[in-house]
Amino acid sequence: MSERRRRPSGGRGAPDAARAAAAPPGFVRIIGGRWKRSRLPVTDAPGLRPTPDRVRETVFNWLGQDLTGRRCLDAFAGAGALGFEAASRGAAEVVLIERDRRLAASLTQTAQRLEGDRIIRVVAADAIAWMARAAPGSFDVVFLDPPFDSSLAAPALAAALPLVADRGLVYVEGPAEPAVPPGWALLRSGRAGAVQFGLIGRVVAATPA
Repeated sequence: MSERRRRPSGGRGAPDAARAAAAPPGFVRIIGGRWKRSRLPVTDAPGLRPTPDRVRETVFNWLGQDLTGRRCLDAFAGAGALGFEAASRGAAEVVLIERDRRLAASLTQTAQRLEGDRIIRVVAADAIAWMARAAPGSFDVVFLDPPFDSSLAAPALAAALPLVADRGLVYVEGPAEPAVPPGWALLRSGRAGAVQFGLIGRVVAATPA
């Protein structure tokens, strides 16, 4: 969801440079599917940094571009870039969880504008608490992009894994490679600057000959 950038120090004009570095973009664009090039507003919220275009392109190449029929959860939605991208590419259901009510309202407005509100459900809630209550096996793809400078990565992954269907996948983004628990494997991974990201799936037992 987000990444806090370090403020530059010293030098003439440093406060202006710091504000420019800290300010999120005014919008990002969906890069594929039926809503390709549609704008997603990025609210000026502390630490909010949507997943960059080139990272999203890589992730959806891994997922196969066409998500027709898949049930998806964007657990720390922020601007909703991952969730809306999934819906644009044919997902049957997308749940966006965002605890900041101002951001959640913006997500709802965007879903209505794109006429995707029959597919997309926005929930204003704490992501980890919500996942702890959700039914096991509810989703085929779970996107986890917790606040970049938080300690939520490990508990978020622990809460997400029970929700993943048998052949489902978890996308994780953060400052470090995720610690993958037994029974799961890091299938793909990449890095963009300070951000590491990867795709996690269940270990499939070999069929006896």
